[in-house]
This record gives sequence, structure tokens and C-alpha cells, in this order.
Amino acid sequence: MSTPMVPIRSLGPQHRARIAAHLMRLSERDRYLRFGYPATDEQVARYVELLDFERDEVLGIFNRRLELIAVAHVAFSAAQEYRDCAEFGVSVVGSTRGRGYGARLFDRAILLARHRGVRMMFIHALTENVAMLKIARNAGATVHHDGPESEAWLELPPAGLDTHVSKVMAEHFGEVDYQLKKRAHQFWGLLADVQEIRRGVQDGRHQAAE
Repeated sequence: MSTPMVPIRSLGPQHRARIAAHLMRLSERDRYLRFGYPATDEQVARYVELLDFERDEVLGIFNRRLELIAVAHVAFSAAQEYRDCAEFGVSVVGSTRGRGYGARLFDRAILLARHRGVRMMFIHALTENVAMLKIARNAGATVHHDGPESEAWLELPPAGLDTHVSKVMAEHFGEVDYQLKKRAHQFWGLLADVQEIRRGVQDGRHQAAE
């Protein structure tokens, strides 16, 4: 049975507020697993502020209310000698966990990394972050445990024509899905405003008739 596609969209500086809102929604436990420490609101805000959209790739999955329910950060090395390395981090809202979003984002991250010439993907996670380490293992990554922390690394094959085609198709699918959700969101918002205006007119008529 084929697995249905999940629309994933590349995020940019214009999405900082939505990314921050997503991370703020995470429970204390989930923040601990995502960052490796119990990040405060101030620390989360600082992290979002420092996201480098020019160098890195930030990916998101939106729900119908245009809320980010899953976000992945693919951090590429700024050092020239490690330009073929990248690190992957992901967070998924608790109510949507178990749907494979983390794994889908990892697959997309690998696609982007290969497209940019990355040969080694790293994941730094707490050993108790079973879900993240499972994603890494399922992808064929080597996992090394060192007490409470774990390191995983995955060697990536060079990009081929199929990689470039898949990247274009995935980006197009994510963008079309987002624009449809955006239009629906705007439509229902406009409809709500129109209904509110109509109620105001009706109330005015009733008051005039009294």
C-alpha cells in the first residue's frame, strides 16, 4: 500500500512568528527533548530570532488553520571544512504525534541535503528521545550512545537526477497545499466578517422597528 504524501513547505523569515508559536506550544517535556534542555520562552524566542534562513533549511507542516504542527531545522555547517555535513532537528505538536510527520520531514531533509552536496547527516538527541532515534535508525543511521546523550550519523549518496526531480515535485506539492489552505483560511475569515456585518445590520433594523 502506497504511503500518502504529506505537504511540506520551506519556511522563511516571514514565518518566524509561526515557528515561535509552534515551539511555544510544545510541552515542557517536548521542549526538553527538542533542545536537550528545558528551554524557557525567552530561550525559544532567541533560537527563532537567530535562525539563519540564508544558510539553513527550515521545513514545516501546516494544518488547515495555517498553524505549524511540525517543524524541522536542517543546519548546514558554516565552516568550509565541514560544508558536506548537516544536522537535523525536529519538533511535532503532541496532539499530532504518531502520524509519521517526523519521518517525512527527515526524508525531505535528506533530499535537500543531498541536493546541496551533503554527505553526512548528524542527529544529536537525548538517549530517551526514542522517537527521534527510531527515525534515524529506520533511515539506516549509525547511533552511538554516550550516557544521557546519543549521536546518530547517516552517510548520504551523491545527488542524481532523481534527487533534483523529487525536490522540485516536493516543493511544488508543499507550496500548492499551503496556498490552498491560505485561500480557504482567508475565505472563511471573510465570510465570518460578512456574517458579523449582516448581524449588525439586522440588529440595527430590529432596533429601528422598536
